[in-house]
Amino acid sequence: MYNILICDDEEDIVKALKIYLEAEGYGTVCTYNGNEALKALRENDLQLVLMDIMMPECDGITAMVKLRETSNIPVILLTAKGEDTDKILGLNVGADDYITKPFNPVEVIARVRSQLRRYMQLGGSDKSEENLVIGGIELNDAAKRVKVDGEEINLTPTEFEILKLLMQNEGKVLSPKEIYRRVWNDTAYAAEGTVAVHIRHLREKIEINPNEPRYLKVVWAHGYKIEKGV
Repeated sequence: MYNILICDDEEDIVKALKIYLEAEGYGTVCTYNGNEALKALRENDLQLVLMDIMMPECDGITAMVKLRETSNIPVILLTAKGEDTDKILGLNVGADDYITKPFNPVEVIARVRSQLRRYMQLGGSDKSEENLVIGGIELNDAAKRVKVDGEEINLTPTEFEILKLLMQNEGKVLSPKEIYRRVWNDTAYAAEGTVAVHIRHLREKIEINPNEPRYLKVVWAHGYKIEKGV
């Protein structure tokens, strides 16, 4: 059984989450501020954290920073609708996902399952170099497999190599010529058009909405990069 830490200063929200999760067979530990959450993490065997951002004594962002000093346990932040800046900050300091209040129980369970699946498939704290993870994208180089939000997707060998290259250079902009040189091991005048086609196909496979990509971004006149979605 997986054990989940719930942390929110609103008791009704904690109770609701406890009901949802325990109905699905998860164990729960309930806390009401960041300090309590950090203490619970030290004292319990936990596999996932659901944590509010705005809390007294120690807020969720502060707790996230301290938590990430010692653990890579998945964290899903609970945020209010107007906290877009805090969502981005939370993701930047190590949160894996967020859920906006008021939340749908079905969404909560789906996101919890997705994060737990990813965490356990990667062996918990195992940081094998064969695995590359950015947001919901997981690439296993040895097995030549890619999963998005826990679901395996089929890529051509070229698409796989482009994705691997971008993931190995997370946040770095690579020009079409550089991508072509490193993936095809060649140079070509048509590099830009060739790479653009493969990027489009990749987006169609890894993005929910290819027209508004969460991960694979174009930097006009410079190239492409991949970054953790927000």
